[in-house]
Amino acid sequence: MRYIILGKNGQLGNAFVKKLKNQKKECLALSHKECDISDLNSVLKVFEEYRPDIVINCAAYNLVDKAETDYWNAYKTNALGVRNLSFACKKYSSYLISYSTDYVFDGTKENGLYTEEDLPNPLNEYGKSKLAGEKWLLEENPEKYLIFRTSWVYGEGKQNFIHKLMNWVENNDYLKIAYDEISVPTSTRTIVEVSLKAVDQGLTGLYHLTNTGYASRYEWAKKILQIRGIKKFIHPVSKDVFNLPAKRPDFSAMDNGKISRETKVEIKSWDEELETVLSE
Repeated sequence: MRYIILGKNGQLGNAFVKKLKNQKKECLALSHKECDISDLNSVLKVFEEYRPDIVINCAAYNLVDKAETDYWNAYKTNALGVRNLSFACKKYSSYLISYSTDYVFDGTKENGLYTEEDLPNPLNEYGKSKLAGEKWLLEENPEKYLIFRTSWVYGEGKQNFIHKLMNWVENNDYLKIAYDEISVPTSTRTIVEVSLKAVDQGLTGLYHLTNTGYASRYEWAKKILQIRGIKKFIHPVSKDVFNLPAKRPDFSAMDNGKISRETKVEIKSWDEELETVLSE
């Protein structure tokens, strides 16, 4: 089986590349410069030359606040890029795996975690661009596809909350972290493991892929510092204090039960997985 990983320099793409190399899989990993997914000709050229069986799209515009004004670039990658990959996968009979976000939801659900049956209603341009990518993928109708909605992804790299938190620890006497923004911290390791299991089983459709449980940003930050043995006062505050350009949902935690049942993978709780990852 021939794999293509798009977005190899991001934390998720990097995790996939390492895993597939360890498994001795035939894998072509490409950066944005090597394949701009918003350019259909660039995509088709790669597909024609490599003829992939499985395409894992980790390319993403994930600057949530910047997307409020730079929305065209967000849509180019998160929506148009996914559409181009879907078109190419249909043309070349490739299996497409693409990633979306909990930010497709508005956070107003009160009677449980978000499931795949809940209707999306994104509050910001980033969430809208990701939802457009989901819809455009389905419009192109590739024979085999997986859409995974993830949340608060962390792994090796700088574009995640843990890296930012460590910078704040170094540069501030105390921290202010939001108590009213709640979702699920999810490791790249979990995403890679479950994604590849789903591919091996030939699953198709939309799934929520997170670690289990949920936490506020404040709880997540406290747990990170506790695991790392760092003593720093954290003041819980409302997220409104930060006056960020992009509106975030209050509660966007998703239920991973569907993918867990279908892959027969018992997905670790967010805090247990965090402890495992940070201790390695």
